[in-house]
Amino acid sequence: MSIDKVLQILTIVSAVISVLLIILQQRGASLGAGFGSSGELFTARRGLDKSLFDATVISVTVFVLSILAGLFIPIAS
Repeated sequence: MSIDKVLQILTIVSAVISVLLIILQQRGASLGAGFGSSGELFTARRGLDKSLFDATVISVTVFVLSILAGLFIPIAS
């Protein structure tokens, strides 16, 4: 398996995981939260919320790095 195929698979998998992790993160459920004014005070992330946030940051970082690596690695023909 060539490196460009591995990068393509890594990009797709990290994109799907990123989308799922973003959907799992919970914000204010009120209608005002959809427009940016949830009326809640900022609280520190704890427990599962912090773990989801950290996993999302890692997944998006892997996604971006795999795209950048795909741009700079020549395509084998």
